Amino acid sequence: MTDTIHVRIKRLPHGEGLDLPAYATDGAAGMDVVSAETVALAPGHRHAVATGLSIAIPAGYEIQVRPRSGLALKHGISVPNAPGTVDSDYRGEVKIIVINHGEEVFNVERGDRIAQLVLTPVTRAAWEEVESLDDTARGTGGFGSTGGSAAL
Repeated sequence: MTDTIHVRIKRLPHGEGLDLPAYATDGAAGMDVVSAETVALAPGHRHAVATGLSIAIPAGYEIQVRPRSGLALKHGISVPNAPGTVDSDYRGEVKIIVINHGEEVFNVERGDRIAQLVLTPVTRAAWEEVESLDDTARGTGGFGSTGGSAAL
């Protein structure tokens, strides 16, 4: 059983008549969010798609914006900063930055499911500056230092 966190949401005038973000199935981690506008997205182009919603996320949480896997696979539509973050102190309209990695113009229609929203707890870091760090097996090995797919 998962916890339910209440989140206040405000529908903006251009969001009237649209579905609120919703889980498609009982096991879904993300809520589908729909577009409040119609956009023709050319290959290689990005656009901040309006949702017609503002959200008051509780302190200690964020909403992550993630691509929809079907749009990514079938059309090359993604969220370039995935996961995008909506902070708990932001009160403006939630917009979904999408990019067309496909080869054809992709038409987003008002009411189309465009991304997923995932409510996630936030852990804040408190930096502790030190003179040295503990040693590990990896050490300072950077990108690719643990082997490639051939090592699997």
